[in-house]
Amino acid sequence: MSALAEKIDHHWNFADEVEVLTFDMNGETFALEAVIVQEILDLLPETAVPGAQAFVASVINFRGKVIPLADLRLAFGMEGTEATIDSRIIVIEVDLDGEPTLVGLRTDKVNEVTTLARTASEPPPSVGMRWRPDYINCLVKRGGEFIILPNLQAIFSSRHETSGTAV
Repeated sequence: MSALAEKIDHHWNFADEVEVLTFDMNGETFALEAVIVQEILDLLPETAVPGAQAFVASVINFRGKVIPLADLRLAFGMEGTEATIDSRIIVIEVDLDGEPTLVGLRTDKVNEVTTLARTASEPPPSVGMRWRPDYINCLVKRGGEFIILPNLQAIFSSRHETSGTAV
């Protein structure tokens, strides 16, 4: 079994299907495992954090807690966009350095909770990708489109290491 196939098996926890929340950013469809999603919010007032990287340049108040607000568009090298009536924040819990951490993700639109089949998943191609392949767990073909499952551990770990501060 190749290293990429092992990565996909590990991501799917050897299950045939995974329940995900799909959302759009810059015309691309992404998905997060539903179990890490805490809440979907309308846009909230943001507080800029001086000196923070653009990827996590602000924080929001979520149920009395201050949490970072990340823009995955910037991690993937996409253009930032203005908020629209469909824009939402997905609050997720990710494990960073062994600590469960709440993070808000800015999205253009939240679509649906759906089930994706492991048999439809493929590792990201090693050439021709406009994004870092380590930022993508896998691509899942559904209908005529691909759904991107981001590797949040890689995205937040590399940002955490380069900034020298917590996300």
